[in-house]
Amino acid sequence: MSDYQDLIVTSEGGVATVAINRPKVLNAMRAETVEELIRAIDGAGWDKSIGVIVLTGTGKAFCTGGDQSAHEGKYNGRGTIGMPIEALQSLIRDVPKPVIARVHGYAIGGGNVLATLCDLTIASESAVFGQVGPKVGSVDPGFGTAYLARVVGEKKAREIWYLCRRYSAKEALAMGLVNTVVPDDQLDAEVAKWCAEILERSPSAIAIAKRSFNADTESIRALSWMGMQTLSFYYDTEESREGVRAFLEKRKPEFRKFVR
Repeated sequence: MSDYQDLIVTSEGGVATVAINRPKVLNAMRAETVEELIRAIDGAGWDKSIGVIVLTGTGKAFCTGGDQSAHEGKYNGRGTIGMPIEALQSLIRDVPKPVIARVHGYAIGGGNVLATLCDLTIASESAVFGQVGPKVGSVDPGFGTAYLARVVGEKKAREIWYLCRRYSAKEALAMGLVNTVVPDDQLDAEVAKWCAEILERSPSAIAIAKRSFNADTESIRALSWMGMQTLSFYYDTEESREGVRAFLEKRKPEFRKFVR
C-alpha cells in the first residue's frame, strides 16, 4: 500500500504479506519501520478476511535488527528506547492469526528475534541467523533472550548471545529455530503451501491454540518491558555508545575501557 514508507504490504487469498522494504540497509529497522510494522500486522491480524500473516523482507535480507545509523544513544521515536519494539513483539503474539517468518538472507539481531517470535519460520538454504547485540552495545532483554531459551534451550541461547556467531539455515533447523529449510528458488512455493494448509483449518481453533501456547510464556512480556527500561539506561552509557561508534567506523569496539 502506498501509505507505507518502509514496508510493502499486500493481501491475496486470505494471506497478508508484510515485507520490510529497506534493502539498502539490509532491512534494518528505524523507529518508523517499527511503527509501520505495528500498523500493518495489527490491521491484518484483526481482518476477518485474513487467515495468515507472512513477515518477510525485500532484497538480500529478512531483517538485520535496529538501524545503527539511526541510533545515537536512543532511537528517535516513541517507546522506552525510542523504538516501540516491545509493542511490536507483543503484537506478533497477540494477533489471533499465525504469523509466518519467510526468511532469506540475513536474520540478524532484532531480525533474528522477529524470526524467533513468529509462530512458524520457513527459511531458504541461504538464510543466516544470529545475534549481534553485545558486539554493538545492545541486547534484547526479554523475548529475544528468555523466549529464545524456550525455543532452542538455555545452553544454545546463551551461546548465541554471548558469542554472536552466525548460523546457517541447516544449523538453525537442527536447534529448532526454524520449522523447515528449502532451496532458495522453492521458498515462495513452500510458504504458499503452509499458508494453504492453515487456511483449511478452523481459524477459531488456531486462535485458541495460539493463546494457549502464549500463556505458558506470558511472564516474559513483563520481563521484556522491565528489561527495556534497563536497556534505556544502558544506551546512555559510553560503553553502549562505543559499540555504535565502532560499528559506524567499521572497527573493533573497545568496550572494556568504559567499564565502571
